[in-house]
Amino acid sequence: MGQLDHLLGKNKSWADGIKAQDPQFFDRLSNQQAPEYLWIGCADSRVPANQIVDLMPGELFVHRNVANVVVHTDFNCLSVLQFAIDVLKVKHVLVVGHYGCGGVRASLLNEGFGLISNWLRHVQDVRDKHQSVLDGIASEQDRVDRLCELNVVEQVGHVCQNNIVQEAWRRGQALTVHGFVYDVADGILRDMGLSISGEEERETVQARSLQELIERPVRSGRQK
Repeated sequence: MGQLDHLLGKNKSWADGIKAQDPQFFDRLSNQQAPEYLWIGCADSRVPANQIVDLMPGELFVHRNVANVVVHTDFNCLSVLQFAIDVLKVKHVLVVGHYGCGGVRASLLNEGFGLISNWLRHVQDVRDKHQSVLDGIASEQDRVDRLCELNVVEQVGHVCQNNIVQEAWRRGQALTVHGFVYDVADGILRDMGLSISGEEERETVQARSLQELIERPVRSGRQK
């Protein structure tokens, strides 16, 4: 008996359940992939992209890494971004962070180790950029959560500055980049007020979102 037979059993039950509801579902899925959304999120196991927004397989293209970082030299992320925009023609790119992110916490507290320390340096750059904002927050957990939010704002900017997105906008392709933060404590996505549909509005929208974030009380609207 295999060590992972229980997972195979769960998979069969899931597939059987889908087919019971829609016998042609997998036939359609195998012949077509036409999602309207690209999700760039954290690899955290508590943040399952499709389930959070209640979308079926085939409706959401997904890229995940530690702390939902978009780096201009990360060919993995860039390949996903290009395929999503140039081939799948997604209409929306969602950059999604989450409160209580372990990678963001490690970045804030300099707790990274080994290879991950190099990756988290990207988030620490965000920390250093906004150190004065973070220093004004008393609670460590609130500082982590604020850095989660600031990181989303920064990564949305990175997506928009990328030449793949820039080229799409130049040729008139309908594409909007959004920023959200997911709360593991209640399952709700928080809109960061970031929806950018063209280069001409990028700096204005990002600056306004950042200012509103800095002025907003920490943990505003969140369950304690």
